[in-house]
Amino acid sequence: MPKLSRWMIRTALGYLAAGFFLGALLLAKKAYPELPVSYKLLPVHTELLIFGWTLQLVMGVAYWILPRFSSARPRGPEWPVLLAIFLLNGGVLLVLLAELSPASPGLLIFGRIMEAGSAIAFALHAWPRVKAFSGSNSG
Repeated sequence: MPKLSRWMIRTALGYLAAGFFLGALLLAKKAYPELPVSYKLLPVHTELLIFGWTLQLVMGVAYWILPRFSSARPRGPEWPVLLAIFLLNGGVLLVLLAELSPASPGLLIFGRIMEAGSAIAFALHAWPRVKAFSGSNSG
């Protein structure tokens, strides 16, 4: 498994653990209303699981499994994927900060722009690797 895939998948697992823990606290609040947990954390929980866990896991697996270019550079240039990792994680962190401090709507907008930039950077890298199977059983 390539190094960048390992980074993305391990980071995704960290987001899964954080999102699961926060979700468990939110569910426990239903049974124990005296818990000092606010339902205002629901957007944070959602952000962790949708963008942090799911999107990052998909990108990590896609980088690993999409068809290779050649044996010399099997996955092509790494810089678009590094940019995608930086933008996605930076965007998730900015959105989390914006959700926790609602007085800064600019953080939310900038975080979402970073997440969109991450998707674009990854798509630019992956686009040429999406091709038809050229094996003998294609028919």
